[in-house]
Amino acid sequence: MSNVEETVARIYTINFSKAWLTPKYRRTDRVVNMIKEFAIKHMKSSQIKIDQELNRYIWEKGKTNPPRKVRVRIVKDEDEQVIVSLYEDIINESSSSSSEKSLELKSDDSVESEKDADTFGTNDNEGDSSNNKKTKSKSKNK
Repeated sequence: MSNVEETVARIYTINFSKAWLTPKYRRTDRVVNMIKEFAIKHMKSSQIKIDQELNRYIWEKGKTNPPRKVRVRIVKDEDEQVIVSLYEDIINESSSSSSEKSLELKSDDSVESEKDADTFGTNDNEGDSSNNKKTKSKSKNK
């Protein structure tokens, strides 16, 4: 009666531990079938399409090493077509936070190295300090 499009979107984590029961050379094929079976079971539709980005993520490590689990977003359209895609919010947050953490670590390391240099009392002329070491060692040997 209403003209409002009814799309259902859900987020799931699919565990692929059973894929390791199949032979090594068929694991990723099994994972793709498991995603389709999962979508059929939870969305009650037989028209399933896997997003290209999700497919690339699954096949990234080859045919024998698929991911152990994956977080997906499953959308069911008005015409009973189901699209399974990679849940992007988690990936974007983790990649941005990891890059931010690495930048923070790099800046912290440079600050610490500057503090260490100040505490050890390094000279401006590095050549002089090496000469001082040599003269001290010669005086000890005499």
